[in-house]
Amino acid sequence: MKPLSFLRHGAFPSCSMKSIETQRLLLRTWRDADRVPLARLNSDPKVMRYFPALMSLEESNALFERMRELTAANGYGPMAVELKETGSFLGLIGLGAPSFQAHFTPCVEIAWRLHPEFWGNGYATEGAQAVIQRGFAEWGLQEIFAFTAVANQRSIAVMKRLGMKPHIQRTFEHPRLAENDPLKTHALFHIRSNALRP
Repeated sequence: MKPLSFLRHGAFPSCSMKSIETQRLLLRTWRDADRVPLARLNSDPKVMRYFPALMSLEESNALFERMRELTAANGYGPMAVELKETGSFLGLIGLGAPSFQAHFTPCVEIAWRLHPEFWGNGYATEGAQAVIQRGFAEWGLQEIFAFTAVANQRSIAVMKRLGMKPHIQRTFEHPRLAENDPLKTHALFHIRSNALRP
């Protein structure tokens, strides 16, 4: 799934946190009960294949706190995702701001991370599409980015289904990864607000 590098405060206009409902999904604020399934997500080798390492329980709990603080401070951020039909925790989808410096930052990015048992059902596309629409319609964002290791073809396919296009520079070298890291080269996609207008 899509790496998370966007946990920075003060990236968005101040607004109240509102859930998002799609046909099948509920994107909502974080609850204490989400800690365990989030930790399971962050320690799954399939999910973390395009990350430098699996997350320990302590690291996952720290991420949980940062995401909850981010949504409280900004009114928006990575949201917990559940299946409306069953209430099952699927993972997370949301907007954020990269905390590193690159030629396309500062910017707003969208990211997602779902449990493998829910892959292949279009949930990432469905949820991310709703988040993008809200970002453009309610926040007045003009452009949203997405990026991942070039080998992560599953997430790149989601970006394309969202209507995102390769950035003019197409790739960048992630500044947080070592020069010899096989994940260092990232594909860079974006979508502008006028792309969704009729």
